Amino acid sequence: MRKSVKLETFLLVSLLAVPLAGQERSNNKSKGKPENLATQRGDNRDESKPLPATNDPAYVIGPDDVLDINAWKEPEITRTVPVRPDGKISLPLINDIQAAGLTPTQLATAITEKLKKYLTEPQVTVIVTAINSRRIYIMGEVGRPGTFQLLPNMTILQALSGAGGFTQFANMKGIYLLRTEGGKQIKYPFNYKEVVKGQRPEQNMVLKPGDTIIVP
Repeated sequence: MRKSVKLETFLLVSLLAVPLAGQERSNNKSKGKPENLATQRGDNRDESKPLPATNDPAYVIGPDDVLDINAWKEPEITRTVPVRPDGKISLPLINDIQAAGLTPTQLATAITEKLKKYLTEPQVTVIVTAINSRRIYIMGEVGRPGTFQLLPNMTILQALSGAGGFTQFANMKGIYLLRTEGGKQIKYPFNYKEVVKGQRPEQNMVLKPGDTIIVP
């Protein structure tokens, strides 16, 4: 009889200890668990703020780029706007302002100066959130014709290397670049076979936004 009572007491104590131990482990775990993923990473960045498409302070804004205009404590002016084909953007109070051809810092300064007529000590920042103006086009007898992002100092040869190679019908000696200069379209020849041999290096031009490479 005594053995039965001792066994029942042992089982009862064991059953009570299991949830208590589990609760203790849970409490210890939550004590050591960070509040959120950002705390775990040490990342205090505001998730609502758009990420910049470029961190280059010398980047020159172009048509079709998308800009995040932030005016401190001025929610009516703070907004995301695209750069129109004419190179301008529209904002409350100041209406149209030229954006293309300026760096983000220069544009922020220009907006700030115009807002001084209406606001006391305005503070403006400009972030490029999408780069759509720096594009080139490759057409003709290549594996992947289409639109490509123009990288800094990209040459014709480098651009062609990203177009999937030539088809069997490509005339590699007759490639040419089309560029608009002064309102006129200029044709520049590019002989692939000569350039890859180190000949005619001047034909391997550094590309500009809007350039079109034709592979006949």
